Amino acid sequence: MARLTINGRTRDIEVDPETPLLWVLREQAGLTGTKFGCGVAQCGACTVLIDGVATRSCTMPASAIAQDQQIVTIEGLSEDGSHPVQQAWLALDVPQCGYCQAGMIMAAAALLNSTPTPSDDDISAEITNICRCGTYNRVRAAIKLAAETMSTSQKG
Repeated sequence: MARLTINGRTRDIEVDPETPLLWVLREQAGLTGTKFGCGVAQCGACTVLIDGVATRSCTMPASAIAQDQQIVTIEGLSEDGSHPVQQAWLALDVPQCGYCQAGMIMAAAALLNSTPTPSDDDISAEITNICRCGTYNRVRAAIKLAAETMSTSQKG
């Protein structure tokens, strides 16, 4: 049994302690926005936030999550898609196939939480998710747009 706080809700989930968090989220919690990609924490499709830090969930055992840690999935980033990163993604038509985008959005949200006005080097260092469609230029532009939006909303 694991007690996990996912998207602000504490859940008791019966699971083998070594089950990767990704499968707990998808199969036990029913949150299928987090995707399986490579299974070795390289591609980033499975990225979620744990206490605000972008974390690859496909290799993170459920037992490694402390009861007081906060897990946020794409479903919990905002209830209605109004998070500035999600809005920037829509405004700039970032996705093509979209498979990797939930992980990309989560990684971008974590970056902007820690670095509100990231440079190109910051983005390159932190956004290591893989996109087979190659939308990297649009991802970078959307991160910058979201940063501007967040900066403007904090001033006003």
